Amino acid sequence: MQLAASDFYTYYSPHRCERRLYLRTIGAPEDPESPYVEVLKRLGARHEREHLATLPGIVDLSRGSREERRDLTVQAVQDGAPAVYQPAFQATANIGEEECKVVGEPDFLIRSNGGYIIRDSKMSRRMNDKDHPEIFSQLGTYAWLYEKTFGTRPAGLQVHSGTNEIVDVPYEPSRVVVELSILRQVKRSTQEPFGAVGWSKCTGCPFHAHCWNEAEANEAVALVYGVDEGLTGELHRRQVDTVKQLLASFNEETLSELKRPWGTKTQRVGKKAHQILLMARAYGSGQEIILATPQIPTHESFVMFDLEGMPPQLDDLDKIYLWGVQVFGKKPSTYMPAVAAFGPDGERQGWEQFLRCANALFAEYGDIPFVHWAEYEATHIKSCVVRYGDPEGVAARVLANLLDLLPITQRSVALPLPSYSLKQVEKHVGFKRTQKEYGGDWSIAKFIEATETEDEKERAEVMNSILTYNQEDLEATWAVLNWLRQIRLN
Repeated sequence: MQLAASDFYTYYSPHRCERRLYLRTIGAPEDPESPYVEVLKRLGARHEREHLATLPGIVDLSRGSREERRDLTVQAVQDGAPAVYQPAFQATANIGEEECKVVGEPDFLIRSNGGYIIRDSKMSRRMNDKDHPEIFSQLGTYAWLYEKTFGTRPAGLQVHSGTNEIVDVPYEPSRVVVELSILRQVKRSTQEPFGAVGWSKCTGCPFHAHCWNEAEANEAVALVYGVDEGLTGELHRRQVDTVKQLLASFNEETLSELKRPWGTKTQRVGKKAHQILLMARAYGSGQEIILATPQIPTHESFVMFDLEGMPPQLDDLDKIYLWGVQVFGKKPSTYMPAVAAFGPDGERQGWEQFLRCANALFAEYGDIPFVHWAEYEATHIKSCVVRYGDPEGVAARVLANLLDLLPITQRSVALPLPSYSLKQVEKHVGFKRTQKEYGGDWSIAKFIEATETEDEKERAEVMNSILTYNQEDLEATWAVLNWLRQIRLN
């Protein structure tokens, strides 16, 4: 049995999942890497190379077999090399009463105070055990291997973070052994472990198709909107794994009394039982259940509003690079994107362009609703007001006129869908896109591609594809709004 420090990434990322580690261990087919994952890997490699260039006198061990690199690592440390790039460690130990080979390959060893600091370069900006247990577990395993190899602890454990800070990480040998035992148990499984699928949990997982297709074929209870991972696990313990079993086993009273894991404690399902059973009936029947007439204000025209932004792990400010608006209804407009400029002050320029556009819309239409999906738009308008200001009060007026369709939809209709994401709801109402590839992560990857290229023609083509995606987001939102306006509770 071989256990690798990198197994912790498989186990924890994008979310903790025993099934993913098991599937990778047995060599199950994986989904192709998305453009977003490819971009993250490329940026991560560049981040590491840039740090490598700052370390003088480094011994480069990035080539050769693990066994060759292990021997060269020992030699480099014995020779007192100032730094070692891509060292390799290997040790044999009893893990869970089984002899296992444990391997690990940190990015750097840095000589310090007569010993060596183990350091890894990571793109992550929030460096703590709660957000990134995989990093802490991986580095702890490196330290454990170093101690097995040299008979002494490393001088320290560090992460070169996405903000270019050097962050110290604690070493807890007892934790390493416990966590390696968990990996061994999963990798030794004789059957595929149970794992609850989830819309956000499974996004980005290389085995998404494997697990999601199986869940849909079985009408797994985890696909019911409102059934979280803890409840799915508790239902599984009670042999309730499908939508039909849920509806046959519980009514609103009995489900509300069911206790499920909630952090370190348990919590009753409570009032959520009513909605969960409604969603289960909708999913099981494949039909909508009308709950209420949608409360949508009466206006002749509406502004559809959608933002595209960089997540905080890739940008210091959680940058918005595209503010998309378009008026639909009695007096429609053309598509009006406000695009951040390329450069350090680019977001401010995009923000100011958006404010000018919004001000012009108010001047022409009065207090027209700005229709969006979920809280992203409101959150980032407020953030940009703090960063860049709102001297003429235009942003405040936009905030006062925001109309979030997500809660309106949730209150109005139980949908036979696993998620109320716009991409799911738009398909349900019959909206069709023109692009084969699209999505928030796809857009981020494309924007990074546009940022990095110096070919103006290529940049224009990439940006046009992003603008098409954003415009179709607006068209999809309009399609859902029109669908909602036709719903009436009899």
